[in-house]
Amino acid sequence: LRAIADAVITTDIRGDIRYMNPVAEELTGWLAEEVTGRPLEEIIELCDEDSRMPLVSPVLETLRTERPARLRGDGALVRRDGSLCPVEATAAVLRDASGRPMGTVLVLQDVSENRSLTRQLAHQARHDGLTGLHNRFTFEERLSELVESGSEHLHALMYMDLDQFKVVNDTCGHLAGDQLLRQLAEAMQQCLGEHDLLARLGGDEFGVLLHHCSRESAMEAAERLRRTVTDHRFVWEGRSFRVGISIGLVFIRPREVHSVTELLRAADLACYTAKDTGRNRIHVYEDTDLELARRHGEMHWVSRITSAIDEDRLLLYLQPLRALDPAAPPVSHCEILLRMEDRDGSLIRPDEFLRAAERYDLMGRIDRWVIRRVFEFMTTPELWAQSPVGQRLVGINLSGSSMGDPELHEYILEQRRAFGVNLEEVCFEITETEAIRNMGRATEFIRRLRDRGAHFALDDFGTGLSSFAYLKSMPVDYLKIDGGFISRMRQDPVDRAMVESTAHIGHLMNLRVVAEWVEDEETLQQLRELGVDYAQGYAVGRPVPVTEMRWGEMPGRA
Repeated sequence: LRAIADAVITTDIRGDIRYMNPVAEELTGWLAEEVTGRPLEEIIELCDEDSRMPLVSPVLETLRTERPARLRGDGALVRRDGSLCPVEATAAVLRDASGRPMGTVLVLQDVSENRSLTRQLAHQARHDGLTGLHNRFTFEERLSELVESGSEHLHALMYMDLDQFKVVNDTCGHLAGDQLLRQLAEAMQQCLGEHDLLARLGGDEFGVLLHHCSRESAMEAAERLRRTVTDHRFVWEGRSFRVGISIGLVFIRPREVHSVTELLRAADLACYTAKDTGRNRIHVYEDTDLELARRHGEMHWVSRITSAIDEDRLLLYLQPLRALDPAAPPVSHCEILLRMEDRDGSLIRPDEFLRAAERYDLMGRIDRWVIRRVFEFMTTPELWAQSPVGQRLVGINLSGSSMGDPELHEYILEQRRAFGVNLEEVCFEITETEAIRNMGRATEFIRRLRDRGAHFALDDFGTGLSSFAYLKSMPVDYLKIDGGFISRMRQDPVDRAMVESTAHIGHLMNLRVVAEWVEDEETLQQLRELGVDYAQGYAVGRPVPVTEMRWGEMPGRA
């Protein structure tokens, strides 16, 4: 017992202490000679770590039932000096040679590090890693709770999009853009009350939930936010910038029944209207906005995207992946990315037109266009035939809309037959969020195509609250770790632990693990040390048009 790494204490049948090993002495602050013969409850005090409410010792339960017992909840040991140590506690019966109970053994395990890491990961799953604000998942969860509560009070929802943020990003780079987002998040948080919720929804978009507010107070809060952003002077390397913010405001009225999707769509449309009518302003959603959006927004985006598809102005770009293990088989592996060329020749950002395509149910058509064009590209000799020896693998992203399309499976097989493509050279990528949302359909879709030889990757892994819990039921081949973890892992030990855990669990399940957003050699080296299989990002290669890439030029290993 002296050599055991956990704290061990034994008692007699009355619950008086008979033995305490050195680890228990160190953990409790008591010496064995001081406590021998004293009742256990006088020395070992267990409580809830957060509330400090007393918890029933598992020893008492074991003495009563003569069965093993475990401390329930997030328990902690109150040390001799009054400080708390998070522990897991188990008790069991000690029996004599004839099998009669003669006492108990209590084992205390210090779980300070594990519990701290668990809480940090739980916090990270609900918060934005860049700004520290709540993330979209938490925001939608809180909005759903508000909708389902049947509250008799007025509430307000804001959808906010920065104006001219792209100027800072394009002029000074992503580091400057990230710093601006952090500064604005902190400034906006100070504009709101302690019960109001501010979240980063993605990119340069934010959301606000105001509880139990009047129409006037909501308008005042929106104006405070707008003015705070507009007045903020951002300086980067001697250059000064100012941005604006367009705010869509929706009132959630008592006894009105709306879904979370409807409310977010309304707020998004109001924000779009604010941008469309001059930017840096507030627009309050009214019922008539929906028809206006249909007439203007849908006609605008549907026609632009539809014409881009019809006129082949969607452009395929390719970004390579690189194996980090020098002993790995040679693989020419890439992901297909999408751009849209406007009629004036300018390129439209994917996040801009894909967001509109999702809003107006155009993603299914885009996915089919991409699949057909990629299969055509894969059979173009001058582009495809120059691959190095070994497997070739092309990653194709599929949207959530496609997960719900019962005919997509057959469409893929039709295109495979039409172009003679080997599906063993195709890897379909599905985001973790969409996989969770459409678990049953996604699993069935994956199984059917894997039976035909296709590979599958789970993209943005780690963003869900139960990532590891459901992973066993997803028949995928690759895990692509969310780029946010990779970009922060050198500064944040929790992110590094997440990357290491994903690599370890992925390998236990015979999955290959890919790190996204890898932008420098130091990160590449750390990923090698953590056992990650592949890297993708600017440190490996920037996206290039597929017509400019030759497989013989693909990067091999890091």
